[in-house]
Amino acid sequence: MTHTAPIDLRGSDDPEYVRNLRRATLASSVGSALEYYDFALYGLASALIFGPLFFPALGAGAAVAAGFATYAVGFFARPLGGLFFGTIGDKLGRKRVLIITIGLMGSASTLIGVLPTGEQVGVAAPILLVLLRVLQGFGAGAEQAGATTLMAEYAPVRRRGFYAALPFVGIMIGTVLASFVFFLLGLVDHDIVTGWLWRVPFLGSLLLIAVAIFIRLRLRESPTFITLEAQEQVESNPFRRVFRSSFPTIVRGIGLRLAENGGSAIYQTLAVGFISAVVGVPAWVGPLAIALGALIGVLIIPLAGRVSDRFGRMPVYRVGAIVQLVLAVPSWWLLSQGNPVLSVVVLALAYSLSVNIMLGAQCAALPELFGNTHRYIGVAVSREFSAVVAGGIAPFIGSLLLGAFANSWVPLACYVIVLGTITLIATFLTPETRARDLTLLRDAVHDSDIDVQTRPHAIVGHATGIAR
Repeated sequence: MTHTAPIDLRGSDDPEYVRNLRRATLASSVGSALEYYDFALYGLASALIFGPLFFPALGAGAAVAAGFATYAVGFFARPLGGLFFGTIGDKLGRKRVLIITIGLMGSASTLIGVLPTGEQVGVAAPILLVLLRVLQGFGAGAEQAGATTLMAEYAPVRRRGFYAALPFVGIMIGTVLASFVFFLLGLVDHDIVTGWLWRVPFLGSLLLIAVAIFIRLRLRESPTFITLEAQEQVESNPFRRVFRSSFPTIVRGIGLRLAENGGSAIYQTLAVGFISAVVGVPAWVGPLAIALGALIGVLIIPLAGRVSDRFGRMPVYRVGAIVQLVLAVPSWWLLSQGNPVLSVVVLALAYSLSVNIMLGAQCAALPELFGNTHRYIGVAVSREFSAVVAGGIAPFIGSLLLGAFANSWVPLACYVIVLGTITLIATFLTPETRARDLTLLRDAVHDSDIDVQTRPHAIVGHATGIAR
């Protein structure tokens, strides 16, 4: 079998292609689960326990803000990791980078579990926490971009939305695991949790690392990158190429991500901290709501991906942005009422519906926007720079808004509305990419009307086997 066989035979029931498609799905899903287990774990910890553990001298309110600041630091490190590893991924291949990033990210998370606290070593504790958070973010900066790119390049063309969305089910699984862990911690005596039990979930990352690396070592390289190598078209400097020729595409990608990533961070961290510290609901309410929302996302993400194969990426994305705008004010008002059961239901739905509809369409859309020579770094830059300006600073800005407006929920709802509006506008400025040929070297913004019209048509009805 030649190097180009996976692409030539995609569209048949070739057993080798089917096996590699399954391996790619599993490899991407496990990595996504680990990344979001780590990030959801850190986000919940920063909202509920890191403040008093690592910043005891600052007082309760300032300590929580400081905890959110360390959460934001990881997002500032992510673009650097995306640039560094994205360049390598476009030059040397997706598989190698995905093995390195999962090891780096998981190791940093595990080491957080053995850190001394502020009472034990003073100022050295938050410094060490920040350093590990930087390493965690540096590895994560290319992890999800790599998983997104890999699956889009492996997936059957006319079912790319569905298949590319499957690894993002791993995101929900990781979020469920982290939320369930903190739900259980919320049932344990607080002194025991802050004494030693908080370390156990971070140490558990070690098992996920081992499983993820084992799976990825058995994975074949992406078919489109194999084609790129076979045709001697690998870009010598993807970093320079992406900023010279793809800046308009990057801006569109960032705009699409603001509501999805920002909304996710706001509901997973800021809302959890708001209902616990400000409204006064029990500590287990927020993690339980996020876990339920993630379980709903397990269904919504692949469904949205499948619908995007039929109706297009941007129409589905647009629906998600509109849902976020519609839910913003009523959800924050209901969260402010302090009813535990209502808080679980509202937070679960606000987190799961809009964010995951957008994410389901995004899984295939971002890789389809970029040309083959610079796809990895293009996706990484779009994802991670948006993660800084939306997800990373959202909890920190939200905590400042709470302080400035006497703990009012209104500015938080307005924050969600601003992000949703920007993304809604971006969906009208971004070209439709459904079923685009990923071996093309140019970005989707340069496709002609004929290029768009000659793309494969959507599959109508239930597909069987692996369809092109």
